[in-house]
Amino acid sequence: MLPLSEWPAAARAPVHGVFTDIDDTLTCDGAIAREALQALAELKRAGLVVYAITGRPVGWSLPFVHGATPWPVDAIVAENGAVALLPGGGRLYLQDAATRAANFAHLQQVLARIEREVPGARRATDSPGRETDIAIDHSEFTHLPEAAIEQVVALMRAEGLNATVSSIHINGWVGEHNKLVGARWILQAHAGRALDAELDRWVYVGDSTNDQVMFAHFTHSVGVANIARFVPQLKHLPRYVTPGERGQGFAQVAQAVLEVRA
Repeated sequence: MLPLSEWPAAARAPVHGVFTDIDDTLTCDGAIAREALQALAELKRAGLVVYAITGRPVGWSLPFVHGATPWPVDAIVAENGAVALLPGGGRLYLQDAATRAANFAHLQQVLARIEREVPGARRATDSPGRETDIAIDHSEFTHLPEAAIEQVVALMRAEGLNATVSSIHINGWVGEHNKLVGARWILQAHAGRALDAELDRWVYVGDSTNDQVMFAHFTHSVGVANIARFVPQLKHLPRYVTPGERGQGFAQVAQAVLEVRA
């Protein structure tokens, strides 16, 4: 990983959109950092498109799009690419209703099995808001040792689930979608554009192992400084890393993008 300061101005200048993780990239302890919220607003004022993409559930994400003080984003793509929440109340699903219903029943069975068989494993507190996946808390309100995290991931995969580990949760879902699939989908569905045709004009910002697919694919990928915790587990590192952690790091990325547009 190179310091963010080594991101060339000529490479930053064409950037016209930002994809960003939420937990521990924009937030700390579940609340958005003041610097990050201001940075989102500045990006939008400058005319950039901003999509937040997260493993968090629909129910948790709703207030940040449809609440009294919505975040200045074009959409939040929740549950690792399965659901998109649009300003104004719109909602898009990657899977049809029948598929979601069948998957939901299987997911609840897997969730119960994990809690029964893995010592200390507990569903995430935001589980009631989940529609297309399940989540086990490993670092938000409880702590699971690495061996237990690996056991949960293995059990999910044995049950036919796609599984990934974020900075706080272990997520499992049915389907081949992930954050990259969700990014491609939302840009096509929302703006009628193909992400891969303009990849050098986007930046992705994240902090953990479930961001790897984005780090590997995006021409411009940045990790906020707290990614250091996950570096030993990452096969794909971001190209750049910020000096600041969490929301402060995101604000530094926004500044780097905006300063070459002045």
